[in-house]
Amino acid sequence: MSWLPPDEDEEYSEYDESAAKVRPNPKGNKPRSKNRPEHADAKTGRVFSVDRGRYGVWVDENTPQERQLIATKARELRTQEGRISVVAGDYVDLVGDTTGDEGSLARIVRVQPRTTLLRRSADDTDAVERIIVANADQMLIVVAAANPEPRPRLVDRYLVAAYDAGIAPILVITKTDLADPAEVLANFAGLDLTVVTSRSDEFPLDELRVLLEGHTTVAVGHSGVGKSTLVNALVPDANRAVGRVNDVTGRGRHTSSSTISYRIGTGWIVDTPGVRSFGLGHIDPSNILKSFTDLAELAEDCPRGCTHLPDAPDCAIIEGVAEGRLGELGPQRLESFQRLITTLGS
Repeated sequence: MSWLPPDEDEEYSEYDESAAKVRPNPKGNKPRSKNRPEHADAKTGRVFSVDRGRYGVWVDENTPQERQLIATKARELRTQEGRISVVAGDYVDLVGDTTGDEGSLARIVRVQPRTTLLRRSADDTDAVERIIVANADQMLIVVAAANPEPRPRLVDRYLVAAYDAGIAPILVITKTDLADPAEVLANFAGLDLTVVTSRSDEFPLDELRVLLEGHTTVAVGHSGVGKSTLVNALVPDANRAVGRVNDVTGRGRHTSSSTISYRIGTGWIVDTPGVRSFGLGHIDPSNILKSFTDLAELAEDCPRGCTHLPDAPDCAIIEGVAEGRLGELGPQRLESFQRLITTLGS
């Protein structure tokens, strides 16, 4: 029985849902479903470059069939929480045209679990992270002894990010022919750092290749320190743009505008754009202590909520170092750790 009055029933019948016509589906298409295919036959590859929605991927690495291909993200990487990011170093699953032929385009349908994730924020008050690289296990921190002047506090920030991500840092001091690197190195005397030094006109390439072999190493550094020059020396066909330092400001010019990976033997080096700041708004301070295993052992006896800073009452780390439980390097180790922790709030 209609809900409309008798005199209006005929007039409004065209709006009655029961009278609506259902269009036939001539193509026989099934309604769209939220269920996505499993892509059991997907091919796995490593992302080596990211450029405006296109991803360079190596597939079948270290086999006669190894090749590069270009891919885009599939709809499967869109979730209710947002889009799943794809960054250099990611291992991804691909479908579609994976031949690598000119003009071909594959689709990335999955990002495999990451072992490490190097991140930075825009500034220390911004908790929104910017992912730099995935699955790196080493960080090559490049700093110049002079021209531009070294910035130990920026190096501290790199170290904090590395320790937070569980990545082993390596310090490379360039341009040692222009200044004695001893003053720079004194800032990091208490850290278990591998240190490599080089001149402006010569890099210790053999030493560096040994360190990079079998590892995925992300290279970071302030603009103008010679990072891209170093990458070009290690990978002659990289052709990374290099720039000079401004004679007036002493600042370097940003020459690398994208993150890209290069193979070195069985390892990879990931070159990143030069930066003048490195936000740490996303960092968990407890991860820094984990990288100082000797201090972390002492910290087990610290009171809850201990900051481990010089004014912290009853800090077991400070007391243990004062008692000489960590030997001669104890005070330097503690000073380095406290400086890095302070960096998070400065």
